[in-house]
Amino acid sequence: MSQTEIAMSFPGRGKGLRDVYKNRFLLKLLVSKEIKVRYRGSVLGILWSYMRPLTQFLVFYVALGLFLGVQGSTPNYPIYLFSGIVLVNFFTEALGNATRSIVENRDLIRKIYLPRELFPVASVWVSAVHFLPQFLILLVVCLFTGWQPTVLQLVLVVVAFIMVGVLAIGLGLFFGAVNVYFRDSENLVDLLIMMVTWLSPVLYLWSQVQHVLGGFFWIYQLNPMTVAVELFHRAFWESTLSPEQLGMPAAAPVPGLETMWLPIAFGVSLMILFIGQFTFARLSKKFAQEL
Repeated sequence: MSQTEIAMSFPGRGKGLRDVYKNRFLLKLLVSKEIKVRYRGSVLGILWSYMRPLTQFLVFYVALGLFLGVQGSTPNYPIYLFSGIVLVNFFTEALGNATRSIVENRDLIRKIYLPRELFPVASVWVSAVHFLPQFLILLVVCLFTGWQPTVLQLVLVVVAFIMVGVLAIGLGLFFGAVNVYFRDSENLVDLLIMMVTWLSPVLYLWSQVQHVLGGFFWIYQLNPMTVAVELFHRAFWESTLSPEQLGMPAAAPVPGLETMWLPIAFGVSLMILFIGQFTFARLSKKFAQEL
């Protein structure tokens, strides 16, 4: 066998996410294409990325903060609410788009071979682009309310965002591949997306969940999104509270958040990434035929 034949490889036998890194230029092109296609013919363009979190914030704040009185029991509730919504929206948008990415790019996949993982990963990057302006708004609001974070809290924000990105890519690879064979996967993901906001402490306090679950609270904490939202609250919400407000029961920190729950949550996210990549690699070999 010649050296040329040895160097050749069959389509579908790639190196997974390592191929995405090697094809960073293609990834950049896909992200640019996705953004242009999404806002083609739109008057407001990327400004629409602000509409969903703003609408959610207003609805939840009026319904829960004012009508149900959460505003009175939770200091700086608007910041508490918005810091959670921003992160959850990044995850839900990334997961939803990654799940549909293979099917929506069927024409490109049929015509040429390129690492299939590029499409779900590109969808997550597009969601990160939408996350950035919302994140900047959160920063500005926090600065106007006396935001004084520590270096550790800022580092934890970065770690939480990376963890959510890893989780979104892992689930996006899994459901993106399964969706090629079973289109019901999109409906399943839509249900999951609907539940995420309520399965994480975005609208309520973690202590309320502990009061209800008692000894089973650890199951709730196994959700990486729960830990990520709590880290965002620690960095943005708690850093805007006065010493008097920090002494309130509502501001009590989650025991072992950084030392125990964060490593566990990151480990769960990495495990999901491994499962997603393994499933994607097994199923991607027949994408062109199934699409």
